[in-house]
Amino acid sequence: MSSAHVFAPGHLTGLFQICIDLEDPLKTGARGSGISLTDGVHTRVKVESSRKPSHSIYINGEEMIDANVSENVLSKYLSMIHEPYNILIHHTIETPITAGFGSSGGGAISLSLALNKAMDTGLSRTEASQLAHVAEIECKTGLGSVFAADHGGFGVLYEPGAPGIGAGVLMEDPSGLEVIYLYFGPIHTKKALSNPELIVKINQIGGSYVDELHGDLTQERFLKYARKFTDHIGLVTPDVKKVFDLMDPEDYIFTMAMFGDVAYTVQPKGDIDKILELLDPINCEPKVCGIDKNGTVFL
Repeated sequence: MSSAHVFAPGHLTGLFQICIDLEDPLKTGARGSGISLTDGVHTRVKVESSRKPSHSIYINGEEMIDANVSENVLSKYLSMIHEPYNILIHHTIETPITAGFGSSGGGAISLSLALNKAMDTGLSRTEASQLAHVAEIECKTGLGSVFAADHGGFGVLYEPGAPGIGAGVLMEDPSGLEVIYLYFGPIHTKKALSNPELIVKINQIGGSYVDELHGDLTQERFLKYARKFTDHIGLVTPDVKKVFDLMDPEDYIFTMAMFGDVAYTVQPKGDIDKILELLDPINCEPKVCGIDKNGTVFL
């Protein structure tokens, strides 16, 4: 029996531009800006020889029959082998699911790297990461979250595509910052990315905002443009608007997760306690999270 354990950071996207290449899914993706989190997805894989092939996928301890992205990734690896295996996959997701935290992309890349090691399929890290990117594109669960999970950090993806094809820049030292988020509920990315009117709104301004941040990424400018982007695309929910209305007069800008019923901000660590106190009237427990600087790693 062989096994592997991989961690992929969660990710909150502030703004993005959709970039579709109909001929090559590796070049399909997004230009965007966001923050990788110290909370994310742990994926553990166990592989053993078997008389007949079988596999099981668990998410947070519950066996799943519709883990579409994980099934897609696994199917690509099964096509590379000829002998039967029993494969056990456990995803532990530390962030809210289907709420804009990049859990599908994080699950895809962590599973791909873990399977590559445990099954000894011999792909390079870039090849395994690209396989995860294609799986997420095919499942329509994200556009740039595999690239973000691979690299970690607080950054700007200015050339779209999978790891090894896309290109990004990272803030040199985000260690003085932390993220505060309030989770109110899910928004399904697949449904959002299938809305033609929403796609038009996203691409009306997303690219120009990416250009702005590529030239000068700071916490303040990120929040400014992420909030303008959020207001423009028009998905703000009543709960998220309550946070905006409460915090705007205090000069702490919050924005909305893409896509999730989630309000969040990134602020200096010294301001966190004050912000948490100001959020007390909101009927939702705020979560404080650090910024990941390592990307997806074996544990």
